[in-house]
Amino acid sequence: MRLRQGQYSFLPDLSDDDIRVQAQYAIDKGWAVSVEYTDDPHPRNSFWEMWGHPMFDTPDAAALVYEVNECRKAHGAKYIRVLAFDASAGWESIRMSFIVNRPAEEPGFRLVRQEGEGRMIRYTIESYATREPEGARYA
Repeated sequence: MRLRQGQYSFLPDLSDDDIRVQAQYAIDKGWAVSVEYTDDPHPRNSFWEMWGHPMFDTPDAAALVYEVNECRKAHGAKYIRVLAFDASAGWESIRMSFIVNRPAEEPGFRLVRQEGEGRMIRYTIESYATREPEGARYA
């Protein structure tokens, strides 16, 4: 199963040059770019680990590609994404997010059914990766 999350998730993996072009677009718009990684890519997991500091004033996207590659060296078996944050008044949120690295095997998710009082049924999504402890999920 291939995780579909963020922009470009239905496209083939982005090359370093593709990443540079997208990051340069964000930088030209005045957005801060950053790199994050995780081993729990659940859609509601918004707490990915940040790699380094956000790049608020870098003029060239080559610095971001360098940071992506450094993060790949340290966490190549995890999901890595690039974010672009727009701090302008009225937005103050993420304007761009895309995955730039994936583990070799993506175990996927399962639908969990929970029956409650009466006829109430709730469904939730659980990642197969979370069966293993943190840090050992994509060894």
